Amino acid sequence: MQRKAYVPGVAALLAVLLAGCTGGSGDDDGTTDPKPGESATTPTAAQPGRYRTLPEPCAAVSKGTLDSLLPGIKQVTDEEQREKAYEGTATQTYDTDRKVGCRWKAESTAATDHLLVDFERVVSYDNAVSDDDRATDIYLESETAADLPEPVASSESSESSELPESPDSSGSSPDESGSPSNSSGSGPSSSASGSDSGDASGSATPSDGSTPSALQPRTLDDLGDEAFLDDALSSSRQRTVTVVFRTSNVVVTIRYDEQPATTTDVPSSKDMQDRARKLAGQLAGTFND
Repeated sequence: MQRKAYVPGVAALLAVLLAGCTGGSGDDDGTTDPKPGESATTPTAAQPGRYRTLPEPCAAVSKGTLDSLLPGIKQVTDEEQREKAYEGTATQTYDTDRKVGCRWKAESTAATDHLLVDFERVVSYDNAVSDDDRATDIYLESETAADLPEPVASSESSESSELPESPDSSGSSPDESGSPSNSSGSGPSSSASGSDSGDASGSATPSDGSTPSALQPRTLDDLGDEAFLDDALSSSRQRTVTVVFRTSNVVVTIRYDEQPATTTDVPSSKDMQDRARKLAGQLAGTFND
């Protein structure tokens, strides 16, 4: 009788212990093991941009480059005023980590020149969009607003210019900065590509002030990740050359304009484009260092 009474008691005790262990195991599984769908729905942050800081804009352009872009600076006789002109004026900004710029101005006997350099570091706040992709969107907005003309096919003219018997094929060729080695005797034949070829030699500004076909607004293939150049002449003969390029998550804008002292003069499209593009190349190089 004692044996029959003891066995049911042990069985009851074991049942309680097993129930407790089973309950604890269930709780652990519910808190530590992820559900099958959780890993697939967890958002992954997009790749951040390469650049976390921006250059100091008013120190980004050397004095030598400013002398080329703004000839009037060297004509300032007062040393203090000349140094002030070299220093430039910072543009108003509310976040120096994201957007900075600088302006310069110089008057000469022939013209008044202005230069603006602007840096914008783009940060995407969308986990599905990278900083570079957002910067691309901002760059494309500027390119679209510029309303660049359609590229002009120039394969035939390029082939003909390479023929040895062409009387113009021995004309001057530009150096790496785009400046011709010999400006005399330049013929009318030159590259008329709508996309940048890096060669603008032999293209002089027509007497009516219009931009030569080889120097029309266009995209540039050798500057940053993507770039374009715009060239506009106002009714008052003020020419404005704009270069915009993107490198990773930074968009750089250069705006260079010249207003002649008289309306009979027309600023050289080629000279202004060469200077603006040379500056753009220098600024792009600072990001690659």
